[in-house]
Amino acid sequence: MRMSSTEISPRIIFEDNHLLVLDKLSGELAQGDHTGDEDILVRGKRYLAEKYNKPGNVFLGLPHRLDRPTSGVLVLCKTGKALSRVSMDFKARDTKKIYHCLVQGKPAKPAGDLQHYLAKNAKNNKSFVVGKDDKDSKLASLSYRTIQVFDYYTLLEIQLHTGRHHQIRAQLSALKHPIKGDVKYGAKRGNRDGSICLHAYELTMKHPTKKELISFVSQMDYLKKWGM
Repeated sequence: MRMSSTEISPRIIFEDNHLLVLDKLSGELAQGDHTGDEDILVRGKRYLAEKYNKPGNVFLGLPHRLDRPTSGVLVLCKTGKALSRVSMDFKARDTKKIYHCLVQGKPAKPAGDLQHYLAKNAKNNKSFVVGKDDKDSKLASLSYRTIQVFDYYTLLEIQLHTGRHHQIRAQLSALKHPIKGDVKYGAKRGNRDGSICLHAYELTMKHPTKKELISFVSQMDYLKKWGM
């Protein structure tokens, strides 16, 4: 589905000569896939072309990704130099990522650290908890704390210490508290729109040229969208 640039504008959190930071919608592709659905890069390029009256191809790069059913802060780079530097920082884990998520039930401990060894099954596009000695295992580590307890769900804040495939989803499922709507990882039922209640709330990173730390906080009312 084609979306006009005016529909992207309200979701922009920050923009300068090097970065375009916005709130990605749940269900929106960060990068094109086999579905052929329009992704955020295409929409971002159209926004830049229209705003700055740029003819021809517009450069816009993606230094990191969010799963399609996940919403929240997404960084795009407007120059090749910015893309190279920001990509290296993400690869080196020189960033701080904070997520909010709604999980089934109430964890026994209101806060804690989780460590598992995960292996990715590419065929199923899913990660599984495995033994440390499994040949494909990779250490996954995160910290969580409780923000609010509801009748059937708990709102958690997650800080990632590693960046494994589907890490938050797999580790919370292993804790027996899958994310609301995430049937792939054990939720009782899916959300009507196919989303999962996982939101990239805050991202702290180095600016690619100024080298100073900068934090981007989501402006989306995700709790209202989740019906809470």
